[in-house]
Amino acid sequence: MIDLRSDTITKPTQEMREAMAQAIVGDDVYGEDPTVNELEKTAAELVGKESALFVASGTMGNQVAILSHTERGDEVIVDTAAHIAKYEVGAPAMFAGVQLRLVDDLLLGNTIDKIKKAYREENIHFPVTRLVCLENTFNSGGGTIMPAEKMREAYQLAKDLNLKLHLDGARIFNAAVACQCDVKEFTKYCDSVMFCLSKGLGAPVGSILAGDKEFIKKARKYRKAMGGGMRQAGILAAAGLIALKSIDRLAEDHSNARLLAEGLSQIKGIKVDLERVQTNMVYVEVDNAAAFVAELEKNGVKANAIAANAVRFVTSREVTREDVEKVIQIASRIAGNK
Repeated sequence: MIDLRSDTITKPTQEMREAMAQAIVGDDVYGEDPTVNELEKTAAELVGKESALFVASGTMGNQVAILSHTERGDEVIVDTAAHIAKYEVGAPAMFAGVQLRLVDDLLLGNTIDKIKKAYREENIHFPVTRLVCLENTFNSGGGTIMPAEKMREAYQLAKDLNLKLHLDGARIFNAAVACQCDVKEFTKYCDSVMFCLSKGLGAPVGSILAGDKEFIKKARKYRKAMGGGMRQAGILAAAGLIALKSIDRLAEDHSNARLLAEGLSQIKGIKVDLERVQTNMVYVEVDNAAAFVAELEKNGVKANAIAANAVRFVTSREVTREDVEKVIQIASRIAGNK
C-alpha cells in the first residue's frame, strides 16, 4: 500500500530505534532527563530561541502556547482555515477560555491589512486582542510557504499593537528547505514557535515549543496541567535528536510532490494548482473526491478526501519516486474509467 494520506505516517528509522533503546533517561518533570534536556537545548538553538519544551504533539504545543500568551476572555487572531482553528477540537475555548477571531485569507491574503482590521481597540464591550497565530507551511493552503519578509511585516505590526505572535511551524523546516535558507530566517519573526518532530522528520512522537525563558517556564507548567509530564521521556527525545539531523532530506519529499503534481495535472478530470505545490503537499480537484479516493485504495493507494471535490496527497520518507510514478499511472487509469 502506498500511503499518501500524511507525513505523520513515517516510521522511526533503525538509527532512531537504536537511539531510543540506548537512551539515558531520568524524570523529566524534575528536569532530570538528560536526553530531553539535550533535545530542548538543541532545538532552541536551531530556531534561535532562548529555551524550548518537548511536548507530546503539535496540538499540545499550540495549545500550551495559547495558554501561556493569553488570559481568559482574550481574543486570538487566526486564519479561518488554520490548523489551530480547524483541527484542534476547539481547544482554545476549552482550555484557555479565549475567543478566536477567525479571519478569511489571513495567511494567503494581505496579512498586514487583515490583522489591522481584526485588531480591537480597547473598549469595555470587546475582548482584548492578545495574540496573532500564523501557520508556516500552511496545511489547508496546500503546504504553501509564507515568505520571511511577510512574516517580518506581521511581527512588526504585532509589536506595534502590543500583541504576541505565535507560529504554528509544524512543517517550518519544509519551508526552510524549500527556500534554501536557515530556519531562523522565519523563526526570528515570532515570539514562540511550535514545530513537529513526528511528521516529515520521522520521529515516532513529539513536537517542540520554543520561546524566551519566561515563556517556556510558564509553558512547562501548562504542559504539566495538560497531562504532558511524560517522566522518562528521553526514550522519545532520543528519536527527536536523530530527526533533527535529517532536515535536509525533506528536499526529496518536495521533489516527489512536484513530480506527482505535474503528473496528475496531465490527467483529464484532475485539476492541480501547480503554483501552490511548494513543499510536500499536492491538493487536487476531482468531481467526486470520496469515490476517487475509494478507487485509489482499491488499487493500493491511500489519500485523503478533504472536501466533496478535493483530495490531498502528502509525500514523505515512506514514499519513493517509483511509488509516485505508480500513483500517477493508477490515477490515470481510474480517471479513464469514468
